Amino acid sequence: MNANTEGTAKDEQQPGAGPTPRELTDDELSRLLRDQQFGVLSFVRRSGHPHLSTVLYDWHPVERVVRISATADRLKVRRLRNAPHSALHVQGPDVFSFAVAEGDAEVSEETTVPGDATGRELLAMTPGFDDKKEEAAFLAQAVADRRVVIRIRVSRLYGTALDVHAAQSRTALSDP
Repeated sequence: MNANTEGTAKDEQQPGAGPTPRELTDDELSRLLRDQQFGVLSFVRRSGHPHLSTVLYDWHPVERVVRISATADRLKVRRLRNAPHSALHVQGPDVFSFAVAEGDAEVSEETTVPGDATGRELLAMTPGFDDKKEEAAFLAQAVADRRVVIRIRVSRLYGTALDVHAAQSRTALSDP
């Protein structure tokens, strides 16, 4: 070994020589959104600073709508009513992939009567209840909590994957 290569293994990658991110297809992005439950909702505060909020969401791929349950008094609700531009960042099954759903948000009316339109929309976002009493309790609690539905009409969907473990990433993003 000469002085220039001493200490460097032949197969060792140099900085910047690793794999490049690949854009995810629309189907892969939709599956990623479907398979995850939590994301980070972002919007801009009146001060111009970003605001980030971890949320549980529900993705409807045919409608291209993300639905989020929130209480009427939250900052995100108040701000999105005035400035609807928003994005939801969702991490993939590993730290090497993500999806972002951008769009304008709209906020439903507050649920005021158990089983009203907003209450039924909130109910549709849950896994469901086997017992009608549990369902009624959920709808009553939504009224007590002053729940609303934030709907993001997705106008741009993008994301990438870094295929460091290519076989593992492809398996995680493919349908079973």
